[in-house]
Amino acid sequence: MNTATTAKPVTLNDNQIAVLTHAIDRTQGKVEWFPDTIKGGARKKVIEGLFTRAMIIGSNGDWIVTDAAYEALGRPRPDQTAAETATPAGKKAARKAKAAPKTEASGDGEQAAPRTRENSKQAQVIAMLKRPEGATIAQICEATNWQAHTVRGTFAGAFKKKLGLTVTSDKAEGGVRVYRIVEAAPTA
Repeated sequence: MNTATTAKPVTLNDNQIAVLTHAIDRTQGKVEWFPDTIKGGARKKVIEGLFTRAMIIGSNGDWIVTDAAYEALGRPRPDQTAAETATPAGKKAARKAKAAPKTEASGDGEQAAPRTRENSKQAQVIAMLKRPEGATIAQICEATNWQAHTVRGTFAGAFKKKLGLTVTSDKAEGGVRVYRIVEAAPTA
């Protein structure tokens, strides 16, 4: 019996497609524009729908288009070369390379470091979690202006799935839960 499941294609409405297309074509993936017919609460609904479907990531009005959005629209990432996307095999290989954790072995026996921008909130959170004392959700929320659910989602999505990091937590009796990134032990 085959237990593999096929991923269900993401369905986007016309407004979501328009917002994503504009962001990709005109603002290097940053969501800054909405159709004139989308105002107030409707904009919030469009953002929530895109965020829920993992088409965008960010918070507090700073939203960036994700790899999933490029794929849903059938568009190559700007950092992909024409050779990667010229053939169906190249497209598949490019998608696999994007989906693979950034900590896989580099071929010479060493672990490659996760790729992040040095000045990003994500890098700031990673640095906080690598401290010996770790960090609490409240500390991360204060440092990034993210909400608690965004922090938890970043742990599960960006850190664990995309970057391959191991995030652990512990809670002292009557204390606050503290999160840390555990460095992988070298294998012999």
